[in-house]
Amino acid sequence: MDSQAEQDRRFRIRGALRRDRGEILEGIALRHTREILCAGARGRTLEVAVGSGPNLRHYPPQIRLTALDADAEALALARERAEELGLPARFLEGDVQALDLPDESFETVMCTFALDAIPDQERALREMYRVLAPGGRLLMADRIEYARFPGRLLERRRERPRRLPRDVAVDAGFRVGHHDRLFFGLVERVVAHRPA
Repeated sequence: MDSQAEQDRRFRIRGALRRDRGEILEGIALRHTREILCAGARGRTLEVAVGSGPNLRHYPPQIRLTALDADAEALALARERAEELGLPARFLEGDVQALDLPDESFETVMCTFALDAIPDQERALREMYRVLAPGGRLLMADRIEYARFPGRLLERRRERPRRLPRDVAVDAGFRVGHHDRLFFGLVERVVAHRPA
């Protein structure tokens, strides 16, 4: 993991830990986005980059959840949260860019507010595609502040500019069924599927 990715990961973990201590309250609109996406989960569901588990309380009871994160500390927080909620789930430490999971083994893949911190987004989405069964759905929301002015100016200076999540998903083979922008265009929400 390069130094920028490590800094991003540590920043996400510190934020997750502060939220768990009640120091930062999640906005109603962001919580509503999580509720909407999680309500769309069906069957065997994989949540990549689960962090401390802010989505866990929003999943429907009939799913079979596998939650993955690269950070053991965040994963332990998510496991505790699931136990408090009475949500049965399997927790795995791993890298979304190289999933140690069988092909076509999930009906739903969830990725919220984590893609922007993954060094190789294309590789990660190809892995999500690989583990998703044909006809399965990808549910995703991410920050795209770099797509608006003045973020666009800074993004042009990057060695490898970031792309919109829906564009990366399309390049990985997904078909986007719905996408929209929230929070004055700073967040993109995507519902896509792996063609049958």
